[in-house]
Amino acid sequence: MSTSTLIQIPAGTVTIEGMLDIPDQAVGLVLFAHGSGSSRHSPRNNYVADVLRQSGVGTLLMDLLTPGEDRDTVFRFDIALLTQRLLDAARWVFSQAEASDLPLGFFGASTGAAAALEAAAMLGEDARAVVSRGGRPDLASHQALANVSAPTLLLVGGLDEVVIELNQLAHDQLQCEKKMVIVPGATHLFEEPGTLEDVAHQAADWFARHLPAK
Repeated sequence: MSTSTLIQIPAGTVTIEGMLDIPDQAVGLVLFAHGSGSSRHSPRNNYVADVLRQSGVGTLLMDLLTPGEDRDTVFRFDIALLTQRLLDAARWVFSQAEASDLPLGFFGASTGAAAALEAAAMLGEDARAVVSRGGRPDLASHQALANVSAPTLLLVGGLDEVVIELNQLAHDQLQCEKKMVIVPGATHLFEEPGTLEDVAHQAADWFARHLPAK
């Protein structure tokens, strides 16, 4: 069983709101970095988070932008800002007794994938695994991609041709353990039957394998 807790995370001059769920005997905790125009209420990310919790992985879904910021597309593509908010959330996690000992991972969608990789590069060994769903990892800097040490899984829809190319560019720059998986028959949002389930279970397997201490 896991208990959902609504939390407030200080992030500079604003406060991030999120939902923290940690199952009993969790093997780790995954921070979700939502994409542009999305939020912690995203049904797709909530579905993935539920599958992760069923496999023993805690989840933190949060809004990296305030409602006002999210109405401005400039903020949605401000990777530096999204990364800083994600790092603020990671620091908050490290300060919490119930979560500080849990290995940390990131799940990023759309522009959130770039922020997840930037944050993972900055955290070094404190970031244990990264998964991107239909992400834009190419928006992370060349330096960050080269410095990520966390095993990284890139999941892309087979019909999302432009994003496949962009993910391949980022994949080629990553120097860590890495894997790129093209999900057959899936478009960018993985709305086709069975495709989101495939993504969720591949993500759960990746985190279950890489989060626990070796």
